[in-house]
Amino acid sequence: MELLTIVLALLSALTLFHGYRILSTRVKRFPPGPTPLPIIGNLHLLGDQPHQSLAKLAKTHGPLMCLRLGFINTVVVSSAAMAKQVLQKQDLAFSSRWPPNAVHACDQPKYSVVWLPVASRWRSLRKVLNSNIFSGNRLDANQHVRRRKVQELIAYCAKGSESGEAVDVGLAAFRTSLNLLSNIIFSRDLTDPFSDSGKEFKDLVWNIMAEAGKPNLVDYFPLLEKMDPQGIRRRMTNHFGKMIQNFHGLITERLEKGKSEETDDVIDVLLAISKENPEEMDTTHMERMCVDLFLAGTDTTSNTLEWAMAEAIRNPEIMKKAKSELEEIVGKGKIIGEEDVQKLPYLRSMVKETLRIHPPVPFLIPRKVEEDVEVGGYSVPKNCQVLVNAWAIGRDEDTWKNPLEFNPERFLQDSEMDVRGMDFELIPFGAGRRICPGLPLAIRMVPVMLGSLLNSFHWKLLQQELDMDEKFGITLRKALPLRALPIPL
Repeated sequence: MELLTIVLALLSALTLFHGYRILSTRVKRFPPGPTPLPIIGNLHLLGDQPHQSLAKLAKTHGPLMCLRLGFINTVVVSSAAMAKQVLQKQDLAFSSRWPPNAVHACDQPKYSVVWLPVASRWRSLRKVLNSNIFSGNRLDANQHVRRRKVQELIAYCAKGSESGEAVDVGLAAFRTSLNLLSNIIFSRDLTDPFSDSGKEFKDLVWNIMAEAGKPNLVDYFPLLEKMDPQGIRRRMTNHFGKMIQNFHGLITERLEKGKSEETDDVIDVLLAISKENPEEMDTTHMERMCVDLFLAGTDTTSNTLEWAMAEAIRNPEIMKKAKSELEEIVGKGKIIGEEDVQKLPYLRSMVKETLRIHPPVPFLIPRKVEEDVEVGGYSVPKNCQVLVNAWAIGRDEDTWKNPLEFNPERFLQDSEMDVRGMDFELIPFGAGRRICPGLPLAIRMVPVMLGSLLNSFHWKLLQQELDMDEKFGITLRKALPLRALPIPL
């Protein structure tokens, strides 16, 4: 209680001190929004599911909505048309990122391609990602690794099927994604693909995502930064430290052993770049790039697969149609290959529909404007935080018929609509110059994992009803893990 009293007293003083700044902004034509309260502004409206709360507010105040969160002006984008303005037509003006205070742990924004401003260092790191990890040639060369990891996923589920034990679908998918990335980067598994290991790393990733997505007083009242009243920065420093230490050990091991004739992985490429140009890539940059890759590439993929499986189990007719297509095109009981995906329009539609209604990141990574910008006839002021609510856009009643219904057929009727950042009604990976660089890997991996699981087993819930509640963080996962019994065909 004493800490709360001190914090409130400080906030009251700061409110008076900053009052002139708040008053000065009122003369501008801001987007509409709810009336802010003294001190806290509109913070009380966020709740524990901010993506849902802000989607409801947008129905009242419009698709470009302004809120004051503490001392921070925040504009929320909730429609495809406004997203196009921000992410395409004025992409450069909105290209800077707004790192939450939690992410500043271990100075991550100084090294991370996710948070760096669009400048020479960012372009250099982005080029490394696009050319050496996510290029078409590199992905084609790694296709055998992805196939082996999917085979291991199916073998793990078959083991559960034989013993009559339910499978934690999200955890199994996480292990598959984790080992896929670790093989591409380090040529080794980081967890046993045939056991229930991997939970510790999964918990570490989720703890980072949850802490970074948690409402933090420091983000809204920056002068509280040194106090860290909720301890979020302290916990994030611990989480990031563990992850960085893991990758430091793996990189040091490779440096000591040297390049093997058997490996041609990402670390070899990064070490070669470092040797040729130490200023462009050093060990710290490698460690931080690994943090970015494993955070972005494991949790998002496993969450998407878990949501897709949950929707398939919850909708038996959809499951039946998907299985029928797989049996006809691939053959019953077979693991599907990446070359099969283009011949499976219903499966592809299921993935798109999952990404529409359950986007892996509910708010695209927050943006920041460095100068005043005009959007849709309104002023977005300098240093304003900009949130694009991908969750709300995917459920917009003006765009989607029956938006809460899981209906893959909608994408069969409009098969040209895609997730690659050109159709702003569907932007789970973002758009513009800061679109997620891992998109090419995700759109190869998710359909193959989903199709193989559906084509290899029947799936049965052990409980009566399937809980579809969401748990909010930077990523969006199921509040209760999906546990289902794989039954032999």
